[in-house]
Amino acid sequence: MCSIIGYCGAVADLEAFQKGFARTHSRGPDDTRIVPAGQGLFGFHRLAIMGLHPEGMQPFALNGNILVCNGEIYGFEKFRRALEGEYTFVSQSDCEVLLPLYEKHGTDMFAMLDAEFACILYDARTGSYIAARDPIGIRPLYYGYDANGTIVFASEPKNLVGITQRILPFPPGHYYRDGEFVCYCDIARVDRVVEDDLDTICRNIRTKLIAGVRKRLVADAKVGFLLSGGLDSSLVCAIAARESEEPIRTFAIGMSEDAIDLKYARQVADYIGSDHTEVIIRREDVLAALEPVVELLGTFDITTIRASIGMYLVCKYIHENTDIRVLLTGEISDELFGYKYTDFAPSAQAFQEEAEKRIRELHMYDVLRADRCISVNSLEARVPFGDLDFVKYVMAVNPQRKLNRYGKGKYLLRRAFEGDYLPTEILWREKAAFSDAVGHSLVDHLKAYAESLYTDEQLEQKRKQYQHAQPFTKESLLYREIFETYYPGQSQMIVDFWMPNKSWEGCNVDDPSARVLSNYGDSGK
Repeated sequence: MCSIIGYCGAVADLEAFQKGFARTHSRGPDDTRIVPAGQGLFGFHRLAIMGLHPEGMQPFALNGNILVCNGEIYGFEKFRRALEGEYTFVSQSDCEVLLPLYEKHGTDMFAMLDAEFACILYDARTGSYIAARDPIGIRPLYYGYDANGTIVFASEPKNLVGITQRILPFPPGHYYRDGEFVCYCDIARVDRVVEDDLDTICRNIRTKLIAGVRKRLVADAKVGFLLSGGLDSSLVCAIAARESEEPIRTFAIGMSEDAIDLKYARQVADYIGSDHTEVIIRREDVLAALEPVVELLGTFDITTIRASIGMYLVCKYIHENTDIRVLLTGEISDELFGYKYTDFAPSAQAFQEEAEKRIRELHMYDVLRADRCISVNSLEARVPFGDLDFVKYVMAVNPQRKLNRYGKGKYLLRRAFEGDYLPTEILWREKAAFSDAVGHSLVDHLKAYAESLYTDEQLEQKRKQYQHAQPFTKESLLYREIFETYYPGQSQMIVDFWMPNKSWEGCNVDDPSARVLSNYGDSGK
């Protein structure tokens, strides 16, 4: 990961700007640079992944135009080849292609990219400031306006605290220019329903996911893998093991007393021949991590915080004990193929509408979790299930096919990889939610801690001071109070709590964990 900031006009408070940008130094500890961009300033903290030499340092400049980008541009080599007659490249950085692409195509460039990116650009010819974000929002970008009405963009909300009064997430799949946000790609919208037969659908899912993993293995820095033992991360690791000449390095985390998935992760690691590490945590580790995790996340959401504690701690271990710089993860599968609660979808249309909603909101939940937990430990996240071609295809598959009519969730994905990628019992087992899989005790410890802090009367009194996303349990109140310490009055950055669709029968629950659903069954055993 890297960190970017763009003050798009005269800087009202230089000290606040520098202080805010310094808060995300861990995203890019290799080098830092701040340069003038028109009347404003652009800043870049670098984590070198592609093109490790100093020439790859940003901001990039071309004919007076200035650009900073936190991103991976997949297939950038084809752009380089097409541009080489017109432009002399000075580095091996994938992001160097963006300025010459912009000179040639303008803002049409963004729809051409197969990328996870957030960027800010100054156009010297027009004096315009432009910003853009990938269609899923895998790379973070936020914005706000200073007291003079000048817009400021930055990688994380913490960059903007003290600079802008209100902090908002930059909408994924959009670019900003001259005061207007323009949608260049709504990846959740389906223009044509895929009516392929079951065998064709599964074959395409398999082919496209393999391609998504393969392109994310390309890095000049060392690559590792988070392996929970569930279907999604296990498939990513199994594909990567086949695509790699050397054994891949995998990492799993679990509570000391009741880690559900450690044994399954070990089984997968043994099967694919990975160099596997287990990280064991205890109650004191969980509680000590709580406040730092809420601060680094910038959220009050219950399930995001629960799941982030294990992820943060395993990434912290990787940062402190290895030379790995890139991590592949299994996020975004659930939104495409279904959660436990989507078994209750009353119709195929309802399933599809829920998937569209979750994909559009991902940048505030699971994607946010992966980005912050990984980047705060000076690592880069790559998400194969977020491959644009893969997401577009799965979203377009007739939702009748994606409903759980098979007695097994994520049937299409499981069937797509029947064979010898994974042991049969791993391919077809029901997975616990990540926070539960780390160990049921993780959530139990957090709930008990919150219970010790508030009486029932205090909960009722304190929760009423919040109008937006009002806390409804002692645990959610605890998280909100920590959040407000670091991001006072900024709860609108997150639309609401991530919860099952309460309008569906069987989903009107008061906890986001799938553990409370009647169909949880063998999940997490």
